[in-house]
Amino acid sequence: MKSLCIKSNNTDIVIYLLDRLQTLNIDSLHVSDKKFKIYENVIVHFTSDNTEFFYDKISSVLTDTIILFYEEKLLKRILEYNYFYFTQIEKKKILNNSSDFLETDNISKEDNYFSIYYSVLDYIRENKSIVLEGFVNFRLQNYLKNLDYVVDISVNKFLIEKEYNEFIDILKLYVSMSPFNSPVVHLIYCNGESILLDNDKNIIPIKKDLLNAKYLSDITFSANDYSLNTLLNLNPKKLVIHLVDKKEDEFINTLKIIFDTRVQICNECKICSLYSKIGFMSK
Repeated sequence: MKSLCIKSNNTDIVIYLLDRLQTLNIDSLHVSDKKFKIYENVIVHFTSDNTEFFYDKISSVLTDTIILFYEEKLLKRILEYNYFYFTQIEKKKILNNSSDFLETDNISKEDNYFSIYYSVLDYIRENKSIVLEGFVNFRLQNYLKNLDYVVDISVNKFLIEKEYNEFIDILKLYVSMSPFNSPVVHLIYCNGESILLDNDKNIIPIKKDLLNAKYLSDITFSANDYSLNTLLNLNPKKLVIHLVDKKEDEFINTLKIIFDTRVQICNECKICSLYSKIGFMSK
């Protein structure tokens, strides 16, 4: 018979463990709980000879428990220790970025899971009791390194987004404060490529001379940075965006923010129909 005592001073964790272990519906697994000093103890007895099965099931349950109850706390601790200079609002955004990354990045999610799982597995094979709080703080160094890496990525993402928003605000202010240089500009857009037309439907050359690209920064919006620079020079009173493939992407969203109420989205006029048929061969 194998036994394990899981110790925690968190009632929610104890309730979760009891529920998870009982819902395994394993006849040879018997679960009880008992309060002793500062800890509530979840006591697990396994009467079968298949000890590897027992270790696997307990390790899986404890891994899920640690991720559910400790991961966000650990992320916050890393933020407070390594990035104390950010405001609380900024830390919250970084924390959200970290949580989103861990939720959507399957490789990191799998790495974290098995890092915890094998640490738990090795530990309970050699010990008859485990204090969850202490185990998380002192036995999961690889997992903590993974979380530290995730927070670092999330901080970089936050800084890039912050720089992007600040630069957009500058461009938006410039556009609103500058005189119009063109009454109407048509932007034909399809598959990430753009063509600019003037009010008479003549093609406007997009200059790709870096010396004249005075509105570009280190931030890359898309492959259409030079189109953006040209539009800022033209500063049209009205910008008609013809979405030939009817898809809005980062570049189009950027234009909508910068030019605001001047933007008109179109996908069914004669220009749209023409470029839908001929493509961008005339570019």
